[in-house]
Amino acid sequence: MPPPKDVVKIAIQMVGAIPQLIELQQVLLDTPSPPPWAPHPTSWLPSCLQTKPLTSVLKDVCDAWSLPNAERYALQYADGRQTYITELNRGEIKNGSILRLTTSPDQEAERLYSGIQSNNSDVKTDSLKKLASLSQDVTFAQEFINRNGLKQIFRIVEEGNDTGEMLAHTLKAFMELMEHDFVSWETLSAAFIKKIVSYVNMNAVDASVQQLSLSILENMVPTSRLLFELVKKEVTLDRLLTHLQVMNTQLQLKAMALLIALLLAATDAERRDMMDYLWQKNIRQFIHKNIIHSSEPLGDEMAHYLYVLQSVSLNLCERRMRTSMDPYSQEQRELLQSLRQTAFESESEAPANNFSTERRRSLCAKEFRKLGFTNNSNPAEDLRRAPPGLLALDNMVYFSRHTPNAYSRFILENSSREDKHECPFARSSIQLTLILCEILHVGEPCSETAQAFYPMFFGQDHFFEELFCICIQLVNKTWKEMRATQEDFDKVLQVVREQITRTLSLKPTSLELFKTRVNTLNYSEILKLRQTERLHQEETLAVPVLELRERLKPELLELIRQQRLLHLCEGTLFRKISSRRRQDKLWYCRLSPNHKVLHYGDVEEGVRSPPIETLPEKIPVADMKMLLVGKECPHTKEKSSGKQNKDVLELAFSVVYDVEEYCLNFVAPTRYEFCLWMDGLNVLLGKEMTSERTQTDLDVLLSMELKLRLLDLENISIPDAPPPVPKPPSNLNFCYDFSQAEQ
Repeated sequence: MPPPKDVVKIAIQMVGAIPQLIELQQVLLDTPSPPPWAPHPTSWLPSCLQTKPLTSVLKDVCDAWSLPNAERYALQYADGRQTYITELNRGEIKNGSILRLTTSPDQEAERLYSGIQSNNSDVKTDSLKKLASLSQDVTFAQEFINRNGLKQIFRIVEEGNDTGEMLAHTLKAFMELMEHDFVSWETLSAAFIKKIVSYVNMNAVDASVQQLSLSILENMVPTSRLLFELVKKEVTLDRLLTHLQVMNTQLQLKAMALLIALLLAATDAERRDMMDYLWQKNIRQFIHKNIIHSSEPLGDEMAHYLYVLQSVSLNLCERRMRTSMDPYSQEQRELLQSLRQTAFESESEAPANNFSTERRRSLCAKEFRKLGFTNNSNPAEDLRRAPPGLLALDNMVYFSRHTPNAYSRFILENSSREDKHECPFARSSIQLTLILCEILHVGEPCSETAQAFYPMFFGQDHFFEELFCICIQLVNKTWKEMRATQEDFDKVLQVVREQITRTLSLKPTSLELFKTRVNTLNYSEILKLRQTERLHQEETLAVPVLELRERLKPELLELIRQQRLLHLCEGTLFRKISSRRRQDKLWYCRLSPNHKVLHYGDVEEGVRSPPIETLPEKIPVADMKMLLVGKECPHTKEKSSGKQNKDVLELAFSVVYDVEEYCLNFVAPTRYEFCLWMDGLNVLLGKEMTSERTQTDLDVLLSMELKLRLLDLENISIPDAPPPVPKPPSNLNFCYDFSQAEQ
């Protein structure tokens, strides 16, 4: 008879002793509250739900090895993070787990508390090293903090002069202890913070110490305005730029993390000043040359930071984008007039001074009409719509001042055309600015997980304006290719949007390359692409083809299932994310080759594909119950519901497993990974694959398979109905009798 599901068989090790094999009854987490009549909290429960206290289990284990004082011992996982076993987490122990009998957390905390105060540097260093390792465990961390252990760590940092191994272990231990959120970052003393800042600002300091110091400051910045101002004042942007230029990629990464934290915590005005200073210091060119095009591959974390830096920079345009033109603003009116004067400078010279006021107004209205403004007498009205607001005016002025020849050519070329065929510069500029804002997500909050940035953004100053200059000339080019009239305005801009998005999807590395590619993708090319897509759609809608599609679907769906399972076997690197900050901690999950067990565990930065043997945690596929997505996941309910968490909700999923219904929580690095894991886990659960990626992959495979099958029928029209089958002949006398011929 198999043992009850709430009982697991485990091995317990101890140095110098023969391991014990015991059965441990787990705690059921969803135990209902006792009724009022129950004399004891557990006396009313069925006998199968009454569990043996962990203290009794420990006493039995110690008695078997003849160890006195069982209260001084505890159980701990032998592999992985070596977490202590408590009444709260004993239910997470899996069948076949290997535990180790070790010193209890309170005893270990007391020993290390004394050790870090030792006058012997070797003892002190070893104690701090052990402390840094054990502080990852929440039970130990609580015991150490309860002994005022953080005060001792503060003293070591504030009073010590060491900048090597001992200090690195101290800062690592501090980071791990603060990770549990038992103590607020705002309680840190000014002396401690200044010491951490000094490690960042010093040159002759161990790289690991500087990395940890930068991480500590990164965590401090978002917690309060006071800490942000302190860090911003003490750690200058110049110093962070110095760290960004080192060859040590980890130090580079931590410096970028602190820079991003400062930018996100700053006010709009502070952020604008910081970005202006960074661009003056040529950070954009440095990133483009030494980070994006470095010989080292770009990591996920750095890719995310570059995305945030791009997003923060583009969002500086938001204020102008959302501000309507004020017709009473002298500055804005002068900008508007400069457009007219630059375009018609030769026509508006001395003779205009001799005109009457009425004649001058008429001349200005005529020139504004040639510029493409809808409201000739009051062009400011065209810029009242926000978005794009004043951003459209800024772009037009930039184009007229930085590329005056192209600007004049655009205006004069269209002035000489017939009225209905002229391309309106102002109207096109306003709509194009809006299109670029939508494509580049100007004004949208930064995603917590996105890594998609445009390499060409970091290769060009005034990126948005320069991109506009290229695209507004593209509008004029496409207008001519389409032989458009005023009625075709929306159609032309739709084509231009398609040209821009198709070219951006190729991720050009420079604006010059973007310009070349977007101009190559002319209107005739767009028509060819559309026609190809339309013909493909029409072909696939014929009745016989639809029937063939249905026959091919099961085979191709099985192929997709196999690919999803293979992807799960290869595994994926996931990042732990909390509501406090974007975590540096990584963990890896992969499916066993026999598709029976999910293996997972924490890994270090830089580890791409750890062997399955190094992942200590396991979940049998047979124990998996269901899959939760988005808001249903427990780890998304713990997070705040701000806009910045929308992307986390879209990438979050949880696997519910075991009879107690524990959850393994995921946040996928990309939408692509999310879809593949959702499909793979659904296959393991015996359910249909439901992600949008499944339909996309199925369409691609069906398209390829259909093209191969229909290759011989090229240029032959496929009838909607099969040809009629002829009636059978009246007799079969025409058949040849081979048996008579052989005789």
